[in-house]
Amino acid sequence: MEVQLTRWGSSLGMRIPKELATRFGLSEGAKVNVDADGDRIVVSVARPRYRLEELLVDLTHDDLAAAFDWGPDQGREVVE
Repeated sequence: MEVQLTRWGSSLGMRIPKELATRFGLSEGAKVNVDADGDRIVVSVARPRYRLEELLVDLTHDDLAAAFDWGPDQGREVVE
């Protein structure tokens, strides 16, 4: 598929055709990686990068307890 480059400030930009954007789940604001591979320019969908704090922000003690089933408390584990 051939597309035409256009000036965007001091850089060049290209438009991604709608059918490719739909196929790869891209929308306005999506991030892509641009790399060189020999004489090719490779554009690939960027994988999201998460920080541990972001992943754990809504985690509660009950969620964490439900993630591990060690069975009933025994011996000195029993708290009365």
